[in-house]
Amino acid sequence: MAERSDAVRKLQNHLIGICQGSEILFSHFEDGGEMWTGRGPREVRRRVAFDTPFKTPPAVMTALAMFDIDAPTNARADLSHATVDLSGFDLVLRTWGDTRIARIRADWTAIGEVRGEDEWDVD
Repeated sequence: MAERSDAVRKLQNHLIGICQGSEILFSHFEDGGEMWTGRGPREVRRRVAFDTPFKTPPAVMTALAMFDIDAPTNARADLSHATVDLSGFDLVLRTWGDTRIARIRADWTAIGEVRGEDEWDVD
């Protein structure tokens, strides 16, 4: 789970990129997957790749866009992100107990510094 930081992040570049997307994390009711048939602590991770890499690791925000959870059980879902780097990040969905999740879609936004056309790395 991402930790909270009270520090303001200062971007050093005048070029800021925003990348957004929507990902179906799983549809376990179709294939009898663990989130639909399992019990106890469970986790699904999905790697998201940015179309264009950022210059520095971006700030990432995630949100549940759609969830389909079995009615007789408690609705428990923890959506977060991890392993943020220049080229992408992992969406992470956790549940526990007797919760049965059929499918989940997550929306995400990444905001950060991008390279200008006249920038290059010199080794």
